[in-house]
Amino acid sequence: MIRRIGIIALLAALALFLLPRGASDRSVQPDESNLTPEREVSIKQHLVENDVAATNELCRNQCAIDLRNAAEGLPAQAGREDIRQMLGTLQAEHPHMKKLVYLTTGAEGADAGSPVETGTLTPEEEKSAAAELEAATAAARNGQDYQSPPVLTGSGVYFAIAARSPDGTSAIAGLVHQGILNQVHDHQMKNLRVVPYPAEGNWKIESVDTDTLQDVTVDHPEENEGTSHYHKNQVVVKFAAPPSSDQLAQIQSELGASAPRQLGYTYIFESADMEAQQMMEYFRKWNVEYAEPHYLYLTNDRTSAGEQDAYNINEAAAPNDALYSRYQWNLPIIETLQGWGIDRGSEDVQVAVVDTGVDLNHPDLKDHLREGINITTQGKTPPEDDVGHGTHVAGVISALVNNGEGVAGMTWYNPVLPVKVLDASGSGSTYAVAQGVIWAADHGAKVINMSLGNYADAQFLHDAIKYAYDKDVVLIAASGNDNTERPGYPAAYPEVFAVAATDAKKNKASFSNYGDYIDVAAPGVSIPSTYPDNQYASLSGTSMASPHVSALAALIRSANPWLKNTEVMEIMRSSATDIGEPGKDKHFGYGLIDVVKALEMADQSRNSLSYLPQWLQREFDRIAERYGE
Repeated sequence: MIRRIGIIALLAALALFLLPRGASDRSVQPDESNLTPEREVSIKQHLVENDVAATNELCRNQCAIDLRNAAEGLPAQAGREDIRQMLGTLQAEHPHMKKLVYLTTGAEGADAGSPVETGTLTPEEEKSAAAELEAATAAARNGQDYQSPPVLTGSGVYFAIAARSPDGTSAIAGLVHQGILNQVHDHQMKNLRVVPYPAEGNWKIESVDTDTLQDVTVDHPEENEGTSHYHKNQVVVKFAAPPSSDQLAQIQSELGASAPRQLGYTYIFESADMEAQQMMEYFRKWNVEYAEPHYLYLTNDRTSAGEQDAYNINEAAAPNDALYSRYQWNLPIIETLQGWGIDRGSEDVQVAVVDTGVDLNHPDLKDHLREGINITTQGKTPPEDDVGHGTHVAGVISALVNNGEGVAGMTWYNPVLPVKVLDASGSGSTYAVAQGVIWAADHGAKVINMSLGNYADAQFLHDAIKYAYDKDVVLIAASGNDNTERPGYPAAYPEVFAVAATDAKKNKASFSNYGDYIDVAAPGVSIPSTYPDNQYASLSGTSMASPHVSALAALIRSANPWLKNTEVMEIMRSSATDIGEPGKDKHFGYGLIDVVKALEMADQSRNSLSYLPQWLQREFDRIAERYGE
């Protein structure tokens, strides 16, 4: 694995140093029609490797910016202890910076150029990186910037770096561990299901054909399409009427089950002796509305290389976020900057991210985070992200704008409510997702983003969706990444707004699921965003498209708080730019979202008082006519 990632990193570094800045090193989007299963898997593998390379470039550029800003931020007369404290703080905030060295250049006095160091390397790191770290230190001493090719060790991929202060009087050199490359590679290989779905941690799962509920064996990744996964010894049961304590005790005894978990009239039973199919058969004798497998839901992201240079960004109007101008093709293509001229969001409209949690201390996010919940631990621990997926989704929605750091989110002020329902494997049960949706609806979420999915139509989850929908929440979900017309859930529920993905040329993303249930499309290829441990990664998938639409819904509700959820959805459909076959089609729905048109419609509806009840509108008209207004 280390060798594979090292080769990827080496290719990425060569591209970084050898390609002209205006050239694209990105793969061309393949034609997804008539793909053989083997060809589709090959494309996915290639996209994963390309996105590791894109993440490598983001990592290197942001590290250089962080070091340069740290050197610039020191007072002119800072002493060695001040410098050491600054380096220690920098390392605490960026644990991947294994060693840092501060040097002055061109200064006078006996102490001129004397380095201040923090961080300790292992003997293996010291030996493997010695030459490149010395080259970086020499460059820093000479007031020069420097980045080395990848350094491979048994513990991962590293690179040496030097970044000078803007005035050239000081510089910081260091060694950076790129563990993020392994994380992105391994996580995305599984989420794209390039490998058969693994049973990790405590999950005890089987694969099931979604149509027949018959167990199937998945030996090859292309066989994942159309299959769902469930807990082998659990079922979800909704009773027509609340069972008595005696009835529950009888069920537990006959199933050999532990105490069930309950949500409303719905229970999850786990048996020590019976498997799901047997348990479903057992419940036929009880007064139940349904008994179904306890399905798992997976993140809907995939990794790929993007085409961030495909569009010219208006620099005069662009935010100053460090990675925006070069990498964030996704915001200009949907007219986000022009939309900000109408509305930039509101602190009163919060977006719940029902996902893997969020990095609660990420500097580009933490000021926009509200107190959420970790459903996987029943609220006993904070909703920290141990995967990266939820942090990435949250950044697309609400990474701080115009703070000179990292990326810009689509909204300036809308807070994110982290709801962790997926565990460290990137998967979560129906119960967890349903509980998270209900919790978000009960705790003030105006919009809920669900970048997760399964091909099973679970009534249990649908009940939770209906609950949130009835509370006037706008529910938005990713369609999935298997390039299939088979409907995925929760996206295909009628109460949910379903999102497909496009690339930078407004083509359907090769991986994006499609069908009559698709409402709109949004950018989903090589989207740069926040990542745990104060980092940034480039990911692709309908998981990345969905938060663009959630952010738009939040902007619409900020511009006109009186709109109902159905009206917000209709505005997003009506304002979309038709980019496929004329009218609504199965690949793009009503088209690519358009922030300007959507906010103009929201603003016009507010000014026209269309959000008021008809009797109140008539009263306003009567008063206006009476006074000649």
